[in-house]
Amino acid sequence: MKKAGSTLLLVMVLTLVVVALMDILIGSVKIPAAEIFTILSGGQAQNQGWKTIILEFRVPKLITAILAGSGLAISGLIMQTMFRNPLAGPFVLGISSGASLGVALLILAGSFLGLSFSRFSIVGNWTLVLAAISGAVGVLILILMISIRVRDSMTLLIIGLMVGSLSSALVSVLQYYSEAQQIQAFLIWTFGNLGGVHGQELLVLSIAVLIGLTGCWFISKPLNALLLGEAYASSMGVNIKRTRLMIILITSVLAGAITAFCGPLAFIGIAIPHLARIIFKTADHRVLVPVSILLGATVMTLCDLASQIPGSSQTLPINAITSLIGAPAVIAILLKSRNLSKSFS
Repeated sequence: MKKAGSTLLLVMVLTLVVVALMDILIGSVKIPAAEIFTILSGGQAQNQGWKTIILEFRVPKLITAILAGSGLAISGLIMQTMFRNPLAGPFVLGISSGASLGVALLILAGSFLGLSFSRFSIVGNWTLVLAAISGAVGVLILILMISIRVRDSMTLLIIGLMVGSLSSALVSVLQYYSEAQQIQAFLIWTFGNLGGVHGQELLVLSIAVLIGLTGCWFISKPLNALLLGEAYASSMGVNIKRTRLMIILITSVLAGAITAFCGPLAFIGIAIPHLARIIFKTADHRVLVPVSILLGATVMTLCDLASQIPGSSQTLPINAITSLIGAPAVIAILLKSRNLSKSFS
């Protein structure tokens, strides 16, 4: 990486640090900055409640935002490369829709079983997570079986979109026959939530994202070769089937785990990789991987910061914020670049 690129990368790291500190400093409860730094450094706080708020809510929420943003950004990057499609994202294979179907079956199927859930009083966090993971794994197995038989990535893309549409249709049928309370509970889950991941849940999410990010780094060279087409990549010695399988597995781990713990988060996976290409003016994945991780973490943390209403204990749905920021960003990218397909050829 050139000196200018290294300087820009350092600026991005510092920006992430500043945004992260702001995310901890700002909240519904006003805590003096000096007290926050004392708590973070391991000192004794004047108010024990402040320590609980910082260490058990704000810091885990910040870590979740960083993990979710970086994981979704990397998922989008490798999906766009594999399909050579600028509008591909981490959810094009239907993994997120499968997770949503799993949660819908758990919450909405109560109508058929004669159960009545009051919000999430019966459905615990781990139960929701396991339901989402089960749905994502079910779709993953289906996609893997299809990928073994299908040689063309574009055909796999279309099949993935159809699987996602089928899952969404089943969710709609469940909603039609469900009670208002159950529909509300499922709707709240679809809003996304960065503040509900603590303790063991955060550890599991961290391990899943770390595995996905590490795997992506090791396939940077095959990803660069795929930009020139599968035929050319194959002539360079790249095992197309194995690389495609690795990409599917990495995306499934990242998108599936993040959706399970945080709900379906939109637009980050589509917009961030393009933003990374525009800023660094390169298609080299050895550069794009770390840059996308930093940008994804920063943007998701900014979204979390924007979702907080000053002076209020309420927060806006994180999925609404990512869409409000992501949709204009994608439009601006399309208008600025005019022909994004050049980045994939």
